[in-house]
Amino acid sequence: MNSSSILSKINEVVRLNAEETEFLESILIPRPFKQGEIIVVSGERARYMMFVNSGYLMTYYTDKEGNEHVMQFARDEWWGGDIYSISDNPTTIYTTKALSDGELLLLPRTAHEQLMEKYPKFEKYFRVFFHRSAIRQQLRLIENHTADAEQRYQSFIKTFPGMEQYVPQKYIASYLGITPEFLSKIRKRLQNVKS
Repeated sequence: MNSSSILSKINEVVRLNAEETEFLESILIPRPFKQGEIIVVSGERARYMMFVNSGYLMTYYTDKEGNEHVMQFARDEWWGGDIYSISDNPTTIYTTKALSDGELLLLPRTAHEQLMEKYPKFEKYFRVFFHRSAIRQQLRLIENHTADAEQRYQSFIKTFPGMEQYVPQKYIASYLGITPEFLSKIRKRLQNVKS
């Protein structure tokens, strides 16, 4: 298991000593995935936090009509999946799917609790992480209400460079809150501007 990415991300917030690093590495579970693989299915028990060691993931909600609503994408060195993995709710309402080949580092729910109880630095790290996540969600909500579709698409490209080659257009459109046809028009217009 290569833990250098997750350790680097954590050490941006708190400096881990050898004991803390060793304990974290002992509880992480490496999990390879293949493009198109469903990692977690809506209705399953949410048991892990997921750190994307390599590759791309998508987390989405499926409504009663069977429409998939993309809630988030995750790429290398990002946490993916959903917050239900550490909440009191025993099951998740989201499905998480692999968009490319890659590897996750799974942090089991019970191990996450032990980690924070035993080593306060991890409590600080996850507090900062969740704080930043909440800010990103609020900014995305504001962007969805104030930016036009083209601006939202350009923000997506900036946030997830290169991901569009792995993500079917319908999922990017869902994430942006537009139709795939409208996204196609935006892409064509931006291509014409570059030419």
